[in-house]
Amino acid sequence: MRPMTRRLLTAVALTASLGAGLSACSPKDAGSADDMRLGNADAKVTVIEYASTSCSHCAAWNEEVFPAFKAKYIDTGKINFVYREVLTPPAQVAAASFLMARCAGKDKYFEVVDSTYRAQEEMFTTGQFREVLLRIGQSAGLDEAKFNACVTDEKALKAMNDRIEKYSKTQNIQGTPTFVVNGKIVGDPSGGARSLAELDAAIAAASK
Repeated sequence: MRPMTRRLLTAVALTASLGAGLSACSPKDAGSADDMRLGNADAKVTVIEYASTSCSHCAAWNEEVFPAFKAKYIDTGKINFVYREVLTPPAQVAAASFLMARCAGKDKYFEVVDSTYRAQEEMFTTGQFREVLLRIGQSAGLDEAKFNACVTDEKALKAMNDRIEKYSKTQNIQGTPTFVVNGKIVGDPSGGARSLAELDAAIAAASK
């Protein structure tokens, strides 16, 4: 990969201990101002997804389950959906894509994340990480200069790392994707795509 992500190695090193020795659940977390969210912020149920754009299981869930999940719970305002960033190998790619998505703005954040998931196979097959991410950034309105500035922004990188460190202290996040419903991890804490049925059950229990 080109030098554009050299500075991102700092974040990779600092997040290596994610999830070590932490509690399996925590009190309900409705999210913070730093979070990217969809749905009804005032809903009784908050579903948090901890995920990485370089995680193949996350990409599969995004394509195979998320559309039905979104239609059932987010579009209807039944839940507060919070998406939280985790760095998985190749962590430089995940970090660059998240920095780019945040630069694109909250109204385009999920569009950029979705595009990155969909381009994951192309990136891994060709090794053209920068070229593919740049193309996604341009489709979201970022020219090359803005793209370069975004993915090498040390202040934004530190903020992302601080968020990951903060949330790793309140959840036992051992893998991606991990889903937390009103403070309780759904299924295996080591992560892996959850089925809609599993999330249905967790949301139903939290709604009581």
